[in-house]
Amino acid sequence: MKDDRTKKSFSPPMVGGSSLLIIFAVLCLTVFTLLALGTVQADSRLSDASIRAVSDYYEAELEAETILASLRDGTVLEGVTVEQNIYSYSCPISSGQDLVVQVKVEGDCWTILRWQAVSKNAY
Repeated sequence: MKDDRTKKSFSPPMVGGSSLLIIFAVLCLTVFTLLALGTVQADSRLSDASIRAVSDYYEAELEAETILASLRDGTVLEGVTVEQNIYSYSCPISSGQDLVVQVKVEGDCWTILRWQAVSKNAY
């Protein structure tokens, strides 16, 4: 008869409290890593949109300054309306926004009455 001690029996590995804590910590770190990655991607998209918005605004402002310079030279460009002594025009910033400009002329004095980014739905 064989001794019971010589029989090899399979027993599953014991998972103790410390092993459970390590598994939980790894899962938490994985979740935090995914959340951080999502935040970084959102921040990147936001900074790209901000760069685009600022660039578009300054392009519209350059166009508005160019039109103002031509008005001071005595040339009224297409798209500029004149009512009494007030010149009005707008330059597109984006699909939803325009830079609206109104300039009042009194002799040699040019006064900017309005230089404002306005939503296209506002007017």
